[in-house]
Amino acid sequence: MQTQLAPEFAGTPEGTEAEAILRRCVHCGFCTATCPTYQLLGDELDGPRGRIYLIKQVLEGAEPTRETQLHLDRCLTCRNCETTCPSGVEYGHLVDIGRRVVDAKVERPAAERRTRWLLKEGLTSPLFKPAMKLGQVFRPLVPASLKDKVPAKPPATAHDWPTRQLNRKVLLLLGCVQPAMAPNINSATARVLDAAGIQSVVADGAGCCGAIREHLGDHEAALDDMRRNIDAWWPLVAGPGERVEAIVMNASGCGVTVKDYGHALSADPAYADKARRISEVTKDLSELLPELVPALKGRLHRTGKAAGATRLAFHPPCTLQHGQKLKGGVEASLRELGFVADCAPTDSHLCCGSAGTYSVLQPALSKQLRDRKLAALAPLQADQIVSANIGCIQHLQSGTTQPVRHWVEVLDDALRGV
Repeated sequence: MQTQLAPEFAGTPEGTEAEAILRRCVHCGFCTATCPTYQLLGDELDGPRGRIYLIKQVLEGAEPTRETQLHLDRCLTCRNCETTCPSGVEYGHLVDIGRRVVDAKVERPAAERRTRWLLKEGLTSPLFKPAMKLGQVFRPLVPASLKDKVPAKPPATAHDWPTRQLNRKVLLLLGCVQPAMAPNINSATARVLDAAGIQSVVADGAGCCGAIREHLGDHEAALDDMRRNIDAWWPLVAGPGERVEAIVMNASGCGVTVKDYGHALSADPAYADKARRISEVTKDLSELLPELVPALKGRLHRTGKAAGATRLAFHPPCTLQHGQKLKGGVEASLRELGFVADCAPTDSHLCCGSAGTYSVLQPALSKQLRDRKLAALAPLQADQIVSANIGCIQHLQSGTTQPVRHWVEVLDDALRGV
């Protein structure tokens, strides 16, 4: 796609990157066919090709409007279009640039600015966990518009973090919302890895991966989140003492972000090399499965709902299958361990509508996509739905009474004979 950048963008890092991405687009429209928002709204400007045109026009000097901003806001950043694109257009990076440019030129309404500020500061705050506990206590009184975002109080468990000291170690990012919304995911991860002879280590200084602030338009604060995490992890990744094998993510939304640290901080001379190294050693938990399967096979209890008697419907998050290009591994490994595990027979490539804070900012579209996803999973007649990202898990659970969990929790149950 031929592009003539306006003088304010010509020669800038963002302008140069955006122009290179735009030039790879050949207008084919394959992306439109797999775009969830285009399928719902039928508007070219609510599909990748239309949004690419909008971003191109702004970078060439056209004045963006509130309508421009709304079309970019309605994008889930699911990156299904990247999987479909025959030309390798890095749409995710382009739409991030486009949003930053448009937000700098178009002021949002005051109420919207407040909501976005509360999300980026509240979800990443240490106060989020006690606030969530309070919401769970008074959940029957919570307004219907917010109740979907307050999961029922999880059952108490006596199975805590393993204490064995092992030779093999990995770093685990606990996440910002996961410890409050689904704390068992992290402890189950540590227990499953422990059973395979791998110790999970947590760096106290690490926090939000940066995705929340980035997707809410606070780019500089997102970069600060990334730098803080790199500082917390670096002694264990490249320090003089004992090192970890990898940084493991059990939330695919965090994983796709940390794997992009090298790109995000490429222009920072103090962090570029470190960021690239952090991205290289980061793995989604599912990437360890081929190694975990032989170690766990003989330890799983084969009776009751803890093993093969359980039929699992797997929803692969967009951040796993499109962002990290990891597809098929989870369900294949679960089947190898004796479970009945399948993806939806139709539309398994489509987003469930969670998309980080999207379900709060675009509730109508988000719920349509959620209900569509649950309908696609229904023919599997599964006992449980499993996924690999806290946002997807909570979003899907808000639309069904069927249990929705992380796949690692199912493995943990099988190890304990639950």
